[in-house]
Amino acid sequence: MSTEQASPEQASPEQVGTERFAYLGPEATFTEAALLKYLDKQGLRTTARSQPMRNAVAALDSVLDGECSAAVVPIENSVEGGVPATIDALTDHGRLQIVAEVVVPVRFVLAVKPGTDPHTLTSFGSHPHGEAQVRTFMSANFPDAVYLPTSSTAAAARDLANDAADHVAAVCPALAAERYGLEILADDIGERQDAETRFVVVTRPGTIPAPTGSDKTTVVASLRSDRAGALLEMLEQFSSRGVNMSRIESRPTGGGLGLYQFSIDLLGHVHEARMADALQGVHRVTRNLRFLGSYPSASKNTVPLDPTTTDDSFAAATAWLDSTLNG
Repeated sequence: MSTEQASPEQASPEQVGTERFAYLGPEATFTEAALLKYLDKQGLRTTARSQPMRNAVAALDSVLDGECSAAVVPIENSVEGGVPATIDALTDHGRLQIVAEVVVPVRFVLAVKPGTDPHTLTSFGSHPHGEAQVRTFMSANFPDAVYLPTSSTAAAARDLANDAADHVAAVCPALAAERYGLEILADDIGERQDAETRFVVVTRPGTIPAPTGSDKTTVVASLRSDRAGALLEMLEQFSSRGVNMSRIESRPTGGGLGLYQFSIDLLGHVHEARMADALQGVHRVTRNLRFLGSYPSASKNTVPLDPTTTDDSFAAATAWLDSTLNG
């Protein structure tokens, strides 16, 4: 993988392109909202084409095959944690690179066909995850409405608009209500107003976005064995160099019971001395280490550094050793 750096404001053309972007479908989901937010930031909204995919694997395959320039997939939710399907797909592909992340607030609306009398709302459709997050609102305001599961929150809106649904209302993203011409009866009806989902933009391997001072690095590490202390040995490589983790997910390797690999988000950039040194340490003590990318953090929060873990401190240590060895 190249270590050449691109501008932090915008990834290189060969990474993002101006053609087709894949995303986890169907249309009008939070994933499409994340893609549109990313395209707006890159100035590509008017020129790019989007392509919904049936699952994360299909979205990533379209990038590997060259059908799409990049794919947007969900990787983490503030309420439910990591998204296993995405984490496994990224790990299994292995020849892809994360170049950006996008965070989208998870807000649900209650939508109906225009002109629907709220008093006739006897049923509503949504994905089970969506229904779970609006249960309090629906019980308080529409206690007699029967819940009817759908394949996705966006599908609930689409089928309602197309007269292909048994439900009278849809619990869905605002984008879906707008896309399918529905009327919004109530906005932001979820139990967790602070809920967010984090998405990553994935391309074929190429230029690594330049450090911004507010970055993340994603890796997948497989332990050598299930012996006592193996995980601690790996984690110490980060802690001893002042590298903090923002997410760690354990996933089975498939090679036998007790053998796990870890998908990890780290605060920092591979071009920082502390991060590079930590990753070399992890490489030594693990069976396999896969680098999935260093990219700007959506939070833009500067990572605080201990004076002993700055690039200057590592450079001073290297200079001291050189002078000692060379007299």
